[in-house]
Amino acid sequence: MARLKTLRAYVNQQLESMPDLDKRQSAFVHLYGVSLAAALIAEKRKLNTEFACMAAMLHDLHAYLSGSYEDHARLGAELAKTILDTLQLTSPKETEIICSAIARHDDKDRVDGDLDEVLKDADVMHHTFHDLAKAVKDKEKARYLALRQEFGLPPVNLE
Repeated sequence: MARLKTLRAYVNQQLESMPDLDKRQSAFVHLYGVSLAAALIAEKRKLNTEFACMAAMLHDLHAYLSGSYEDHARLGAELAKTILDTLQLTSPKETEIICSAIARHDDKDRVDGDLDEVLKDADVMHHTFHDLAKAVKDKEKARYLALRQEFGLPPVNLE
């Protein structure tokens, strides 16, 4: 997993350039939190853990660096492709798989490819388990409940 280590070093360098300490800390926590959740989910589903972690490390990087979430999934996938091509970490097919997950990660109400689903679920897992005091977003409720069931956690009432 030297590729993941190289990618994380690059992402760290990019995040360190963010002038706002609170936003920088939030970016580190979220990207690493989603990466950990993606590894867990990918392992459980017997999918490529490295690709899941790489997609997770890059999925919101554009939003953090630009300060905007407008069209962030598509723009994030474009940035991820540029980064992966520049660093020469992945083959064109691997880049396509990773960038597909990033481009689709905000479509929580839709079912896409296996790795796409890992990233969506990892994002939801981090959003919901990172701050238990926050209400689960409507668009994430179904995935949250399905994740609880998949991981053998007791059911909860979200109403």
